[in-house]
Amino acid sequence: MSTTSPAGPNPAIALNDDVTIPQLGFGVFQVPPEETERVVAEALRAGYRSIDTATRYGNEEGVGAAVAASGLAREEIFVTTKLANPDQGYETTLAAFDASMGRLGLDVLDLYLMHWPCPARGETVNTWRAFEELFRAGRIRSIGVSNFLPHHFEQLFDATEVVPSINQIELHPYFQQPELRVYHAERGIVTEAYSPIAQGDCLDDPVITGIADRLGATPAQVVLRWHLQLGTVVIPKSVTPARIAANLGALGITLSEDDMTAIEALDRGEDGRRGFHPDRFNGFPEDFATT
Repeated sequence: MSTTSPAGPNPAIALNDDVTIPQLGFGVFQVPPEETERVVAEALRAGYRSIDTATRYGNEEGVGAAVAASGLAREEIFVTTKLANPDQGYETTLAAFDASMGRLGLDVLDLYLMHWPCPARGETVNTWRAFEELFRAGRIRSIGVSNFLPHHFEQLFDATEVVPSINQIELHPYFQQPELRVYHAERGIVTEAYSPIAQGDCLDDPVITGIADRLGATPAQVVLRWHLQLGTVVIPKSVTPARIAANLGALGITLSEDDMTAIEALDRGEDGRRGFHPDRFNGFPEDFATT
């Protein structure tokens, strides 16, 4: 699914199931439901062809409405959503998937992700078996996970058959997770980056701004280009039309080896993490209200 934007070709990344995903996609985390259709429509007009949402975001309907109104053929748009933590479990996953598809208005989903491993719930294997069933039935083209660490994968490998195609993880210059990326590569799992610009925190970094000034690019374009040259799939989010379009400019610049090395040196290890640790997050308090 290689696509072309005004800034240049958007490479297709091959997954371990022969499905391909555009390398630079668009995320809708924290996009208000009432704004989602407009924002996704803007992204599609700008040239994005991969949209990432989740049940937990509460905006699947807006994504589906924008896709339906886009005038683009369904096969031109790669849609990802994620299972909410309270829905983990075999039967509950199957029901939750049906509900997501109803909100999205789709017959087949391109990629379904288990949003968190949620170790305290103890439903990882049962949930993945439901994913496998949906995958084999042709209702999902590719299945993957999010926020998994090696020991979470090993639990799946010991009890199930299908290797996840993607692990969507927090990844940015301040939190680069090199060991986990190597683990993925050795097992044919694609790394996908969320919070790719550290929620904006790295955009004022002198290393990033210095490279941007030299290239005549924005700091966000530099960081997104770093992700692209690492080989990761990346899903920046914005609600501003100018920024939505500008982020695609990452496709039209190139970082030198020295640039890549300078950004690599910004890694702060675990101190750079902005989100939850996968071993200590089992859902928000309200997730447990009915469980």
